[in-house]
Amino acid sequence: MSDGFTSESLGAKVPNVPGEHERLHQGVLGLIDIAAATMANIGPAMSFYFGFAFLAVTTGLASPLVIVAAGVAILLLGNTLSEFTKVIPSTGGFITFVGKTFGARTGVTTAILTGAGYIAAMASVIAIVGGFMQSIFQYYAVPGLQSVPWIIWTLVFLAFAAVMMIRGISVSTKIAGVFFAFEMAILVIVSIVALFKYHQSISWAPFNPKNIHGGLKGFAVAFPLAVYLFIGWENSAALAEETDNPRKNVPKAVFTSTIIMTLGYVLFAYATVIGFKNDITKLGADALPPFITVALGIFGGAAFLAFLAGMTSTLGALIAGTNSQARLIFNAGREGLLPKFIGKVHPTRRTPVNALLFFLGVSLAIIALWGLGHIIGGHATSSGMSAANFFAESSTFGTILVLIVYALSNLALPFYYRKNHPDKFNAFRHGVVPIVGFLGICIPLYYLTRPGGTSPYNWFPYAALVVLVLAIIYAVTLVARDPGIGDRVGSIVADE
Repeated sequence: MSDGFTSESLGAKVPNVPGEHERLHQGVLGLIDIAAATMANIGPAMSFYFGFAFLAVTTGLASPLVIVAAGVAILLLGNTLSEFTKVIPSTGGFITFVGKTFGARTGVTTAILTGAGYIAAMASVIAIVGGFMQSIFQYYAVPGLQSVPWIIWTLVFLAFAAVMMIRGISVSTKIAGVFFAFEMAILVIVSIVALFKYHQSISWAPFNPKNIHGGLKGFAVAFPLAVYLFIGWENSAALAEETDNPRKNVPKAVFTSTIIMTLGYVLFAYATVIGFKNDITKLGADALPPFITVALGIFGGAAFLAFLAGMTSTLGALIAGTNSQARLIFNAGREGLLPKFIGKVHPTRRTPVNALLFFLGVSLAIIALWGLGHIIGGHATSSGMSAANFFAESSTFGTILVLIVYALSNLALPFYYRKNHPDKFNAFRHGVVPIVGFLGICIPLYYLTRPGGTSPYNWFPYAALVVLVLAIIYAVTLVARDPGIGDRVGSIVADE
């Protein structure tokens, strides 16, 4: 080949199923690469900065304890992802797992839910990249820059991220990994120094269940907020085709990254609570992200690094998250579950360029429609159209759809193993754990969809229902026109 790649190095094969020739660059990522990409997708600084204050106010003093529970719930979900990947590693991730278990119609429906959910969630990240940059310039009152609208910064960073992702998975993954390493170092340093400086406030109170507001009911309300901190934990599964030995490395990456993030979040939460001397009311009323306030109290001007960690976190989450999530819809397009143009790869770089551009384009369109809606509705104020508002709204809606996919995957695991690998079926790993994981997902799903919320959150469940109904109609219609879809779901195995 003129570009220097060989068919073997690209993992290309003689096509034997539709889409087989649209292969990604196989085996170029290792365990550290995909684990770092997963944690970059989670974006601990971004998630913690924008999520912890609300979690703490909702939970009370024992917010670190709720984070521990959320980490355990994610580990249960990780078991489902890992057990599927051991026998059928696929770039399609949940779409493949559900489709191979319950059939073509369910697979196509899952593809729509997955694509819509992740695009909505990623739109929130795209917005907050610009929003966080704007907030830094405004906080430091940088002349000429503090008045630049956040959407301008969003477009600049989006263009940078798109170029890096199209260039290749190795380049973009390493960039996301470097961003993650920087944010994690800052978060850990600030937390440890805070515990030393405010050691007189250290106690076990943040881990005492009695300190959860409202007891068990309060825990149930706060639990979804803690689970949201981990969104992105499933990143490595969609990188299976580009990962060396995915059957082993993807499960390792899932559990390693989840455990590291759980320990990290507990440390950050505990240090923030101690930094506010256990005063949750003061913490919740802070105009800045509470962690940054703690950093300012310790390091003064050097706390700029905490702001910078938030910036690199959002950008790393944008790159790592889009890389992974766009590959899910790419595989669905490659196998014919979604329009085929989405399933095309760049002829030399072997990146899913169409899926990446489609994913980012639709995300940007959602931001534009949201802004237009505020203008038409007469709510075009600086506060109403802030990136932070959009982040909260779009991420919440996207999370509802993603949680439905998580639930379907947990239900699918025991059926899949019973049907396809009865000799490997383990009652605990393939029966008990996924059912407990399913029940765990029902808690945040219920509290995100229950009636009585404030606008616009109160109509999100109905919007999610509309997406689900349209997805089912599309699936039924598509399978009726092309019955062979059932054979193509999961037909492209990552390491074959």
